[in-house]
Amino acid sequence: MPAPVMLSQIEILEAESIQIIREIAAEFERPVLLFSGGKDSVVLLRLAEKAFQPASPPFPVMHVDTGHNFPEVIEFRDRRVSQSGLELIVASVQESIDTGRVAEEIGKWASRNRLQTTTLLDAIAAHGFNAAFGGARRDEEKARAKERVVSFRDDFGQWDPKNQRPELWNLYNTRIHRGEHVRVFPLSNWTELDVWHYVHRERLELPSIYFAHRRRVFERAGMLLDDNPHTHRQDDEPVFEATVRYRTVGDASCTGAVVSAASAPEAVIEEIKATRITERGQTRADDRAGEAAMEDRKKEGYF
Repeated sequence: MPAPVMLSQIEILEAESIQIIREIAAEFERPVLLFSGGKDSVVLLRLAEKAFQPASPPFPVMHVDTGHNFPEVIEFRDRRVSQSGLELIVASVQESIDTGRVAEEIGKWASRNRLQTTTLLDAIAAHGFNAAFGGARRDEEKARAKERVVSFRDDFGQWDPKNQRPELWNLYNTRIHRGEHVRVFPLSNWTELDVWHYVHRERLELPSIYFAHRRRVFERAGMLLDDNPHTHRQDDEPVFEATVRYRTVGDASCTGAVVSAASAPEAVIEEIKATRITERGQTRADDRAGEAAMEDRKKEGYF
């Protein structure tokens, strides 16, 4: 008899994610893939492309743009989506502000991060999407650890962590009524280290800010924030130049950098192996607003 085929951890995760993507594409009439240009969404897009090769994924990609994103990431987003041949839908937080749907925050910790919820829900309703693929992982944050792979949202776009559907033996309940939708997380069982191993194996291009570079930053609450007009730097927060990289990318007003000399995926992998702090716990100011900051946002309809 032939010897059994032994799959690596990454190959097992890849196969599981592809199966989830294909299942949702088969069950839902109007799915969309949320793509920010960050490392997790880059991996997610690559998995979606593999799932339907040689055809293209049968759904568009969408970015909820705060207007305060890192320019390097926006340039990469447009180029990567152009390479994929997929339709890019940009849902603008600035438009939500201009039309009075949300109000701009003010103050030292002002950010547009929370404002994305309304913009996302409006875009889902406007385009009739009933399933949205996201790159969230359970190891990122405790509220995300509560999510199912196929996470139900009611007709207000809200999530109830105490009323979730069971997922036994990788069987997913995809039944919804009109006006409801699901968020789908094919990377749920991946870790940050898994993502970087996959980036390295697949030779995936990422925005340059994921690797060591010189940047003008200032320190706030133990984080290194980019010196830009959106971070509302105070007089007692002097600017200095440092060699840094970003573990996660989001709104520039609340996403911190880490001191690093890692200029290639192999070096980043070695850094992650040594750390004991999650990427969001270390570099996202919006998650420090309270013990349940992320969970509160998710209940309202956040990613």
